[in-house]
Amino acid sequence: MIINGVTIDETFAEAFPMKATRAIITAQNAKWAMIAAQTMTGFATSVIACGCEAGIERVLSPDETPDGRAGVSVLIFAMGGKGLAKQLETRAGQCVLTAPTTALFAGIDSDIKIPLGKNLRYFGDGFQIAKKISGKRYWRIPVMDGEFLTEATTGQVNAVGGGNFLVLARSQPQALAACEAAIEAMRKMPNVIMPFPGGVVRSGSKVGSKYKTLNASTNDAFCPTLKGATKTDLSPNIESVMEIVIDGLTKEDIDNAMRVGIQAVCDLGAAEGIERISAGNYGGKLGPFHFHLQEIMA
Repeated sequence: MIINGVTIDETFAEAFPMKATRAIITAQNAKWAMIAAQTMTGFATSVIACGCEAGIERVLSPDETPDGRAGVSVLIFAMGGKGLAKQLETRAGQCVLTAPTTALFAGIDSDIKIPLGKNLRYFGDGFQIAKKISGKRYWRIPVMDGEFLTEATTGQVNAVGGGNFLVLARSQPQALAACEAAIEAMRKMPNVIMPFPGGVVRSGSKVGSKYKTLNASTNDAFCPTLKGATKTDLSPNIESVMEIVIDGLTKEDIDNAMRVGIQAVCDLGAAEGIERISAGNYGGKLGPFHFHLQEIMA
């Protein structure tokens, strides 16, 4: 398959099951809602070392938030429910409770509930007040700028992590420009995040390493400087490869995000140095979700 001069490899991205939740952060204005959201989702690129994968889903207008203020929706993904609950509670306490003027609400409903502000209430040292409105429990926690309002729980749902595609280009600036175009398009899609810095990964990995203490190591087949030293997957004219990783609430959400992202790259085309679109997979051994590039772009 070739789109605008860009070859779409006959391969698939391999992804795995995760647990996820959404939280809604509001504040006095959009600036402080975003600061809290960025802080809460920091150091959350990969479960390999971060404990969770998190990112900003989208900015919310006041008519979309529970308290009618500016807001930001964030998604958090982890390998299991226990880890998700711990990461959510820690990040909410350290990054949202501490941020001026913020409030915190559940962003997803499900039968499985995990603490959002349920345990943060103890910071109130006995002065906290519970409120129940329309069947939902909230906590009002006194803080020095007034009070911190938080919903007690949010929902946990099954999700998918690790959808991805690789952009293979003739130069580093061209690969980055293509990824930036893809991320801009993908951020308009609901229910997904691209958790790596700016949505782009330069250090794509493979499973395993020559060093026993490492579970993952550099994807040498796609490293341009190793063309003569390893079994490379790169032709001589490819000098840079970058990856975009997608987490989504469903497989269909990732399908849709990959489609618009890959199309944005192909719109730049071979004229802008883009040679191929490929994907990271491990022979089907890593996870049960397979995203076949040519099927997505058919």
